[in-house]
Amino acid sequence: MEVAIRPGTAPLLAMARPIWKPLLAVLLAAHFPPDDGLRAENWPQWRGQDGQGQASGTGFPLTWSEIENVIWKTAIPGRGWSSPVVWGDQIWLTSAEEAATSPSSEAERLTKANRRGRDLESPDEVRFRALCLDRATGRLLHDVEVHRKKDPQWIHADNTYATPTPVIEAGRLYCHFGTFGTFCVDTGDGRVLWSNTSLEVNHDNGPVSSPVLWKDRVIFHADGFDTQFVAALNKWDGATAWVTRRGATASEYTNLNKCYATPLVVETGGPPVLVSNAANWLYGYDPATGTELWRHSYGTLGYSVSARPVSGKGMIFYATGYQTSQIQALRWRGAQEPEVAWTTIAGGPTMASPLLVGRQLLYVNDDGILHCVDAASGAEHYRERLGCRFYAAPLAADGRCYFFGGEGVTFVLAPGEKFVKLAENRLDGPVKASPAAVDGSIFIRTDRSLYRIGRAGP
Repeated sequence: MEVAIRPGTAPLLAMARPIWKPLLAVLLAAHFPPDDGLRAENWPQWRGQDGQGQASGTGFPLTWSEIENVIWKTAIPGRGWSSPVVWGDQIWLTSAEEAATSPSSEAERLTKANRRGRDLESPDEVRFRALCLDRATGRLLHDVEVHRKKDPQWIHADNTYATPTPVIEAGRLYCHFGTFGTFCVDTGDGRVLWSNTSLEVNHDNGPVSSPVLWKDRVIFHADGFDTQFVAALNKWDGATAWVTRRGATASEYTNLNKCYATPLVVETGGPPVLVSNAANWLYGYDPATGTELWRHSYGTLGYSVSARPVSGKGMIFYATGYQTSQIQALRWRGAQEPEVAWTTIAGGPTMASPLLVGRQLLYVNDDGILHCVDAASGAEHYRERLGCRFYAAPLAADGRCYFFGGEGVTFVLAPGEKFVKLAENRLDGPVKASPAAVDGSIFIRTDRSLYRIGRAGP
């Protein structure tokens, strides 16, 4: 079935809509009580509480290495660039195990060889997994296979089948794997509560965009070269709540219609708006119904962006993606189309999201050049070459800015109008997943391990 519910949950879920939904929330809260006060904060989605890389609290480490300030390091099976999410004493992330066998025919062998020549990978089967670690010790608590797919779509060699970051709340984890489906896992016992594999798209380079959780909606992008839409599932049973096709075609060339960004719900001054990057256009949607509220043209060709917008100071800041790679700032107008405040000429990122800290907007482009501009005017304060490629989103914590390079090096900077490097830290293995930061610890995922970095001493 395309939408499946774990046996035994259907009657309860049926009761939950709509009359018993408040009662079910009370029951869930009783079964999965909130943190006892020992945990100051959770990290429920990609880029944290607000989805913009802002960590609260103090006590985060300034320096670390493989032997310094590592509280624990746990090997992660399979491959994945999803970020860790944190709820109470649990850390969840996703992974994919790929199986490859000899091609069954000469034609299949040549097809796979051609894909590899295009930096594409295509295994014979993928097993999609959700992993849970104990926050205090790093011990693996759950290893849940949520789905299997034979002969899956190919992915880019830099990507994985488990790149989208899940969303977590009390008692539930929502795992999204793009066209391969969305799955809800009980965080208490690891059971799969429901699945929805009905919304398919050809990503071309594999899934990247992460879901967002808004009230009872699990919302995500699906911008492939064949079709482009935004969709929402009912979080109680996984049923499709709404699907909205993109209102404009970016290009007659299908490869230029792709996008890999994650939406951001903005609830400043008026009704909530789902701000959503697509190829060539930035959209605003009603997250409850999927109704398109406005559409803003980049004014230039832009596609395949995976950087997430950020909001603040009465504005929205976003990257336009490949080709011109600009950063644009728009004055927020809620349900009305925003107005352009300023635009950079070039130098914007396609992968690493921007970071808003005080009155400065910081972003690092694909060539490893860090830019710091005035958020109100776009005037440049400085630019500095950091010397490596960046995939992960930066974060702000404890009065510092952390930028995570793809080669495993982290640059710790002081916020402000001048470039001040406080530390440069290195771990073994590349870092493409955006870290989480909670209660004085930074959780960093490399290609093989998850680290809890904190003030632990040697």
